[in-house]
Amino acid sequence: MDAQNASDNTQPASQNDQPTSASSLNSLEVITPLAKHLNCLDIKKIAEVCVTDLPKLLGARLASLYILDESSDILHLQKNSHPFLVNNIVSLNQNPPSPMVAAVRSKELMAIGDLESHKSPGMDKTKRAFTQNYMTSSCIIAPLICLGRVVGVLNITDKIDAPEFTTEDVSVIELFRQLIGASIGNINLFEKTQRQAETDGLTGMLNHRTFYETLEAELRRSQRYGGQISIIMADVDNLKPINDTHGHLAGDLAIKQISRRISACIRQIDAAARYGGDEFAIILPNTSLSDAVVVAERMVKMVSSSPMIWEQNQMNLSISVGVGQYGSDACAGDVTKATDQAMYAAKQAGKNNVQVFQQQNT
Repeated sequence: MDAQNASDNTQPASQNDQPTSASSLNSLEVITPLAKHLNCLDIKKIAEVCVTDLPKLLGARLASLYILDESSDILHLQKNSHPFLVNNIVSLNQNPPSPMVAAVRSKELMAIGDLESHKSPGMDKTKRAFTQNYMTSSCIIAPLICLGRVVGVLNITDKIDAPEFTTEDVSVIELFRQLIGASIGNINLFEKTQRQAETDGLTGMLNHRTFYETLEAELRRSQRYGGQISIIMADVDNLKPINDTHGHLAGDLAIKQISRRISACIRQIDAAARYGGDEFAIILPNTSLSDAVVVAERMVKMVSSSPMIWEQNQMNLSISVGVGQYGSDACAGDVTKATDQAMYAAKQAGKNNVQVFQQQNT
């Protein structure tokens, strides 16, 4: 049964949509196709199996699938088949916990015959008010496990042809929760690998290759829809003396702090990259040159506003910045080369300043 919802409307089960009989639950002809459908990297397909196919297999009316964000300890609703509203997010920090949260914390499948009379440490009756939305008071709450870690939770409720779920039902969900957990874990691993391939390990910004892919995509977009792209390139001032005097760990910290300060100055639609060892590049789509200069000046001020502390030593940080704007006829290599020239002009002008690349009219 879903652990959270916000309405008490119910809909009768359709008499024409009869579930698979319980006697077929152990049939490989029924279970194997569903298991094969779960072996993919498409969360939408996995969710469809969870909230449509598995409830039919068990003879149940309702189901919901939540995915866990470990970084925030929040369950996010992926898909459900409820005729009433359910919470889109559920925090694991509830006290006392709802049944779903209690099951996730324990990592154990929870098969409840009567939730009204169910006893569980930490749960009180205030967490059971949602039971009035259901036709029965039995449910299965199945934490989805991958490599010993919870990655989500599947809730199934309202057994159609019986007052509660059978031991056979529980055995089937016990099998599938491992398969579903492994599939979600594979998706998480694939997405993590993709992020690592696209980002710089030290700063978390886009890496050099992904920067060019993003720039070329934005140039193609401007060719199709019009508009211009502004580019900012920034180089860390005096990084070599920091490395020579205090070591490369201090230099790495300087790069990390500068990357955070740069990122704090841009919008979500902008793309920031670690272009080279001590060089950054930022793509600002549909941004005028004057607005890009404002952003660049904000970056210079932000970076130099406070020193970095390393082993009780204060080190002043600063960047030299070049800015340019380009139309749809520009190519990626020319864009970076021109903006780079403006950046080196900022170096020659004394560092810790902004220089603008001006296109020559022909």
